[in-house]
Amino acid sequence: MTSNLISSIELSQQLNKINKTLMFSSRQMNWNGILVEQCQIPASAFEIELSALSDHWLNLHVGYPTPLIQKRDNRLHESILHEGDSFLVPAGQPSYWCRGGGVICAPLHVCLKPGLVEQVAEASEIDTGRLDLVNCFGQQDLQLQHIAMLLLSELKSGGMMGRLYVESLTHVLVIHLLRHYSEVAQAITSGNRSLTRTQLQQAIDYIHTHLNRDLSLAELANVINISPTYFANLFKQATGISPYQYVIRQRVERAKVMLSKTNLAIADIALQVGFSSQSHLTQHFKRFTGMTPKQVR
Repeated sequence: MTSNLISSIELSQQLNKINKTLMFSSRQMNWNGILVEQCQIPASAFEIELSALSDHWLNLHVGYPTPLIQKRDNRLHESILHEGDSFLVPAGQPSYWCRGGGVICAPLHVCLKPGLVEQVAEASEIDTGRLDLVNCFGQQDLQLQHIAMLLLSELKSGGMMGRLYVESLTHVLVIHLLRHYSEVAQAITSGNRSLTRTQLQQAIDYIHTHLNRDLSLAELANVINISPTYFANLFKQATGISPYQYVIRQRVERAKVMLSKTNLAIADIALQVGFSSQSHLTQHFKRFTGMTPKQVR
């Protein structure tokens, strides 16, 4: 059955039939369980029928209002998509789309691996046996739009903020979908889970030792041999902040020490503490300290 499902790559190829132009893609960025792409679709009319997808497909409309027709369950659903409107096609569901002549738009496509969604559900104590994302069309959801635009911004920057940032955003996105776009998102009752003091210290020691690296949840979770999604939840439970936020704070703290105790160029310090550039360091440094690195030095 799964062999009949089309992948995100095949989805992109199918969409090429409407002469879309790919503008940005995370395909070469190795983001875990998520593909983010923005394309430009011409103003001409189109009609396209898509086979069932292997991934969950989220589409965010970017551009001027445009009419769009979706066919599912042998019924036509017509809507005028406005800036920020979205539709969600769960994995395993075919779809049919039709648009008359309209305006040029640049939708954002987000494909999520079902395995990742299940991992996040398990780590959030949601019963995956009763988990079904639902088909939504023309939905206006400001929080979903905000998360999607942060992903687009990171995509356009070439991944400046790093893998931990993308994984944190992905986790937030999946939780939002589970809470608001699933058939049944019933929490399962289970014993309280938490990191032991030893596990937490091992993770923290690893972060401090490898601050200069583009750390990922999988890498950190592997230190204490648990799944990345469980690690993200349990780390925040233990420290009050996400792994990404903790790493950024530690990088800023180390940069403060190096600024006061060394004569290294600020750009070199930025790279040594794990920021992608001097401007990346300055952005977070000012957010946490209220000053720029130059002002501290």
